[in-house]
Amino acid sequence: MIRIPLGHTGLEISRIGLGCMGMSSAYGDSDPESCLKTLDGALELGVNFFDTADIYGWGANEELIARFLPGRRERVVLATKCGITRGATPLEQGRDTSAAYIRRACEASLRRLGTDVIDLYYLHRLDGVTPLEESLGALADLIAEGKIRAAGLSEVSAATLRRAHGLLPIAAVQNEYSLATRGGETERVIDACREIGATFVPYSPISRGLLTGAYRDSAAFGKGDFRTVLPRFSDEALRANLRLVDAVAAIGARHGASAVQIALAWVLARAPHIAPIPGTRRLDRLQENVAAARVVLSADDLAALEAAVPIDAISGARYPAALDKPLG
Repeated sequence: MIRIPLGHTGLEISRIGLGCMGMSSAYGDSDPESCLKTLDGALELGVNFFDTADIYGWGANEELIARFLPGRRERVVLATKCGITRGATPLEQGRDTSAAYIRRACEASLRRLGTDVIDLYYLHRLDGVTPLEESLGALADLIAEGKIRAAGLSEVSAATLRRAHGLLPIAAVQNEYSLATRGGETERVIDACREIGATFVPYSPISRGLLTGAYRDSAAFGKGDFRTVLPRFSDEALRANLRLVDAVAAIGARHGASAVQIALAWVLARAPHIAPIPGTRRLDRLQENVAAARVVLSADDLAALEAAVPIDAISGARYPAALDKPLG
């Protein structure tokens, strides 16, 4: 697995990381023992960049990672996040990036993870109230105390990123990015990351499984699956979207690659400072994802993919209106 620098931290991360959210939340019940085997398999495949957050399973995902880390901690670049607070339902999440909250959240994550230091600590969302100087000051204090090694931001604009980096070095930005969700401000964020030397970490690089083509109707989603409330997975939107996904699969067939691998290869081709974090619970899916790093797309391939899935061609918003907010 190719590795790239994580910002200016001196750490190196696998070009394809592992998003761990689905192992504990969002997509229905999971088997922790099976997930632990997948985590171990990731490390053996050369994946060393593991992404979690305090909100994933309300701490359960960090606790799962803690079971995996003993004897492996030095081989892992560990990222977690804070800033989203629990509401009565997933659609009633709050946000808090006050200095006091960031400190409490970080100390709680350290306890759940069973580690002395977090390699990359993101503000999951800015709360829109706390001054950026206060939030980044809290991260700077945590760095000075050795509790985190580097700071990151998630779902921010290029202007916010540049302003933040002027206050504290930002190692990485995590925004949603895929063939299905691209263009506009996020493209400017990718370019701003390059300018300041930060790594861009796309989450949902296969659009929560949409680009796999495996989900042909909403009946495929079990109880507790977050996709049942996402507009682009409604039956009407899904039918329209699958026509685009099938076109991606047809391009993949010419390379002997799956739609997933082609979609990930497209993300990787955008820029060398990009490290996507596709999520999965299954080792076979992980192997498929990792193999995408070996797919080389020509300029003609890239043009064909972008013609097959034009910007804004995907039907349905990425989130319900309550959660679909502009970049901070």
